[in-house]
Amino acid sequence: MSDFSPLHPGSGPLERAGRGPGSGARRDPKDTAQLAAHPVDGRRVLALFAPHRSAIGVVLVLIVTSSALGLATPFLVKEIVDVAIPEQDVRLLVLLVGAMIGVAAVSAVLGVLQTWISTTTGQRIMHRLRTDLFTHLQRQPLSFFTRTRSGEVQSRLTHDVSGLQGVVTSTATSLAGNVATVIGTLLAMLALSPTLALLSLVVIPPAVLVTRSVARLRRDATEKRQRALAGLHAQVEESLSVSGARLSKTLGAGGQLADRFGRSSAGLLDLEVAAQIAGRWRQATMGIVFAVVPAALYLVAGLPVTGAGISIGTLVAFTALQAGIFRPVMGLLGVGVQVTASMALFSRIFEYLDLPVEVAEPEPGRARHLDPSEARGELRLEGVTYRHPGGERDALREVDLTIPAGSTVALVGHTGSGKSTLASLLTRLDDPTRGRVTLDGIDLRDLPSAERAAVVGVVSQETYLLHATIAENLRFASPGATDADLERAARDAQIHDLIASLPDGYDTVVGARGHRFSGGEQQRLALARTLLRDPRVLVLDEATSALDTRTEAAIQDALDRVRQGRTVVTIAHRLSTVRHADLIAVLDGGRLVERGSHEELLALGGRYAALVAAGAQPDAGARTEQPVALAA
Repeated sequence: MSDFSPLHPGSGPLERAGRGPGSGARRDPKDTAQLAAHPVDGRRVLALFAPHRSAIGVVLVLIVTSSALGLATPFLVKEIVDVAIPEQDVRLLVLLVGAMIGVAAVSAVLGVLQTWISTTTGQRIMHRLRTDLFTHLQRQPLSFFTRTRSGEVQSRLTHDVSGLQGVVTSTATSLAGNVATVIGTLLAMLALSPTLALLSLVVIPPAVLVTRSVARLRRDATEKRQRALAGLHAQVEESLSVSGARLSKTLGAGGQLADRFGRSSAGLLDLEVAAQIAGRWRQATMGIVFAVVPAALYLVAGLPVTGAGISIGTLVAFTALQAGIFRPVMGLLGVGVQVTASMALFSRIFEYLDLPVEVAEPEPGRARHLDPSEARGELRLEGVTYRHPGGERDALREVDLTIPAGSTVALVGHTGSGKSTLASLLTRLDDPTRGRVTLDGIDLRDLPSAERAAVVGVVSQETYLLHATIAENLRFASPGATDADLERAARDAQIHDLIASLPDGYDTVVGARGHRFSGGEQQRLALARTLLRDPRVLVLDEATSALDTRTEAAIQDALDRVRQGRTVVTIAHRLSTVRHADLIAVLDGGRLVERGSHEELLALGGRYAALVAAGAQPDAGARTEQPVALAA
């Protein structure tokens, strides 16, 4: 899977599209590239809206009704100018004016109702996408998160999904509203005066094209100015920071940097002027267009040849319609850009939703079940080979290993020998490429993840604590645990006395990533959290390697208390964690090269003996607990 560049807030496809009338927007190359790399089937998008057909239908009715009501105002104005005022018909005048106010009030209410329904519909669609995407990403293997920037995941889950709100409340509704307004306005124009309607069809297209051309020039000038300004800011940051100033002074490059800055500033000056002039040209063009169109209408209406039958009221009403059609026409011209931007958002979300689930739940007909209370804890690796996705060589090759129930097994070897990879297979963070891993004779791929997690607990070197209380952190492993359960697990992990000494006890907030506690204390909290599930199998993935000797001794005391009756698999880093293991398995280059007890492997004089000798020369008869390194 390729790297994804994060989408920064405010730079989403819809923002980049520039939806404003006359914006001169064109398809963003990033959106086009995204759709080319991951095309979107329109039927898939429509399927998201299918459960909300009724709500969408109501919104469309409201849009058409609101547009139709808006077109009634010019006809009311025509009657006021042509009939009510000339004939001094007060009753008719009051009636027509009241109708105008009523149309405005009803249109406003319909607008609020339309916004409420469309926003609610959009939020429900977003909720479904957000939860589906979150659930799907949770099922991805750890390798996905190691090769994908966390900011990218967050961007797609929050910013991209939120951007889809604009698809419903802005893109879709504005498209429907603009279509209804343009069609209704053209029909109203024809009803008022075919002659003036024909003139509009001739005048509007060139006016729109001129406005868009000028707007595009302004946008290009603004983009150049922004790039130049960004370059100027970079020069300031580089040259006037502490490191930049030191470099400049030691190299005597002050004059060179000043000249460089002067040239950049002069270039920015020209671009600022160009951007401002382009902006003024846009405003001037819009002003000319809005002046030319009604002027042309007045001219045609006033000429004897073309003005026959055109009343003053008709002219006033038509001018109002003419002014109102310009904006929706400009909006329709930008539909292609809006649709591309919207589809790019769907593409980014669907791209993650389409990621294959490499470690999937077993299918219902294939699933086998294991009661955690009856689990023995025997683990077997049978001909296991594993290669990381995209890797060029096997991380593990043809590993056969039996870990008897209730035994303590240590995995040792140089860095990169495959210890952590093997542990990830035992906990089913990954599946073997070939072979199988079994728990009490059941292939882990056939065991539901909830049941596997209830039997196999993990304590790793990298602890992760939530920004919550100690109690909430512990109950994350077992939501139904009682206070007595929490205390029992904390005592087993030898952390209860520390917790009890805190002013708030188990209600103490650990802080972001547990920063209020030392590394050893965090490890013991993580161990207590795992023990709260009372797993039959405990996998210790170098849980003490980053700790000092004194802290490690405290952790080891805690571990010694909980080994009884459990199968313990330890990825070893120090002699103190392996010498008393029932079985030591030595990995080298992804292969299992030796197995046996500490004494047996020392007597063998092979890889394990070399690892021990490289770290220290322990007395074979001594029962010391020296922190001798076993991993390079």
